[in-house]
Amino acid sequence: MDDTIGEHFGKVPTYTIVDTETHEVKVVENTGIHGGGEIYPPELLSREKVDVLICSGIGRKALSMFQGFKIKIYMAGVRKVADALQDFINGDLKEACIEDGAWNR
Repeated sequence: MDDTIGEHFGKVPTYTIVDTETHEVKVVENTGIHGGGEIYPPELLSREKVDVLICSGIGRKALSMFQGFKIKIYMAGVRKVADALQDFINGDLKEACIEDGAWNR
């Protein structure tokens, strides 16, 4: 929870996954295509049953891919995971949408 949200979610070494109901925290290695693997991050996170991604920025193509997996994207900027999660729980983060254009890309 003390990790910092990376500037490019596809190139971060790990993803912190938090179950907001059980408070279980799981850190998974980025085995996506940008991390040297063979799948894209939306598929990787979908396999982990993620339904929300909090990130600092996202382009239209990636946003569209996440939407295809029914994963909602919320923008938090670069900061600690714990702080961004608290803002999400409080309803203080903006959900990204295609109409907004590319965020920080």
